[in-house]
Amino acid sequence: MTKSKRKRTPKAVVKLPDLEQSKSAVLNSLTSPSSQRSYDHAIREFIEWYCSEPRLAFNKTVVTRYRISLEQRNYASSTINLRLAAVRRLAYEAADCGLLSADLAAGIRRVKGVKRLGVHVGNWLTAEQGKRLLLAVDDTSLRGKRDYATLAILLGCGLRRAELTALRIEDLQQREEHWVIADLVGKGGHMRTIPVPGWVKDGIDAWTTAAGITAGTLLRSINKAGRIWGTGFTFLYRQRNATWVASSDFETRGMIGLAWNQTRWERSRFHPAGRLPITDQGR
Repeated sequence: MTKSKRKRTPKAVVKLPDLEQSKSAVLNSLTSPSSQRSYDHAIREFIEWYCSEPRLAFNKTVVTRYRISLEQRNYASSTINLRLAAVRRLAYEAADCGLLSADLAAGIRRVKGVKRLGVHVGNWLTAEQGKRLLLAVDDTSLRGKRDYATLAILLGCGLRRAELTALRIEDLQQREEHWVIADLVGKGGHMRTIPVPGWVKDGIDAWTTAAGITAGTLLRSINKAGRIWGTGFTFLYRQRNATWVASSDFETRGMIGLAWNQTRWERSRFHPAGRLPITDQGR
């Protein structure tokens, strides 16, 4: 007579090993590296808060208290809602693995996010500030030509950091006598084609000619001797290079209150040479 298997009973109190197992299940279900990083950070912070003091159960009441603690830290509503989305996903995976009661998971998923009241005005570059930012770059050196091309693409095309540093020469194509970045796959798997203004293409050509790049990754590392090193950027450098280039030039030109990502918001209006109308910038 075979021994019957004992059925796992869903838990109400979820301990650290169970949370770590559920966290791994959440991260393995995500395909985007940026989503994995943001969810990993959000879940890790929740686990630290959850384990900081004894709790009766992983349920709706506890998650509501966590939301209140986030609000008391004066986090933005978008940040709080992202953290809650990660916690809901954690509860869903825990229930799916049999580590949490389905009723408790359903209650956690009903925890409401924070309403966003009003419209965030934001902070972005004016056309004059964009011109000053480009003029701050010393384009007589190889590094300066690369930095100028980096800023020109950020201002004129509005790419994200990951999109910019992964850009390849083959992505730049000519369509109907206009240069475009064709079929760019961006955040969330969205595909789009981005017009490239003439002054941006001139900056790219100056960089590729000086660097002798004819194929592959557009932006490359430069060593201390001022020579091209490798075929692209390392992972950490790839995530921070555009930030460093833009931020250092912001400080040089006295634009301390601005950040690198504001170049994306400005790109639909910025045309320093006056060669392209606003409608050609690709909103």
